[in-house]
Amino acid sequence: MAKLLLCEDEPTLVTQLTDLLGAEHITDHTGDGQEALYLALEFDYDLIVLDLGLPGMDGLEVLTNLRRSKATPVLVLTARNAWQERVQGLKAGADDYLGKPFHFEELQARIEALLKRPPQQLSPCLHYRTFELCDSERTLIQRNADVSERRWSLSRNEFILLHAFFQAPGRVFSKAQLMQKLGDQHYDRDDNLIEVYVRKLRQYLGKTAIETLRGQGYRLVAT
Repeated sequence: MAKLLLCEDEPTLVTQLTDLLGAEHITDHTGDGQEALYLALEFDYDLIVLDLGLPGMDGLEVLTNLRRSKATPVLVLTARNAWQERVQGLKAGADDYLGKPFHFEELQARIEALLKRPPQQLSPCLHYRTFELCDSERTLIQRNADVSERRWSLSRNEFILLHAFFQAPGRVFSKAQLMQKLGDQHYDRDDNLIEVYVRKLRQYLGKTAIETLRGQGYRLVAT
């Protein structure tokens, strides 16, 4: 039985989701963005279902602040189903996205898919240039010559893609290969989600670290 945090402020939907999720999992609930961030940081949840339109603090702000220190899987659940909002959620670190209205069966399937993904069998840390990628808390660390240090807490998908690149600098990965590594069957085929993630990874590593090879895919520039 997993421990979930439901962050939703629509009363009718809260009742329905609490009954639905509570039948299978331990489920905490809040309808306030500030409390959502507090609970997400204070307690260890297996999954967070997060509405973007929360009062008190916008869901995107909650997610952005959460990702600075924790990599808890987050499923964004919102009426904002325009592609721009979807991209914003993914850039902020969401692991999955479901727009309202939705079928409860689909929500259950997505939650179970996130919860049942087997843990990655990864080495503790991989290195690339001044960067260190560690399995612990899905952390990316940059260590500079002046002994200064920067840390990023990655989403599950960011971590898996970055791990693939770090394992094989110079290797070309097609979009299909990268999607396969994510093990995700829910996204539409015409969504350019890999492009979204690659842009985010470039923000960490630098714009030129990951090359785009037209018609082929992406590769991490070999050191």
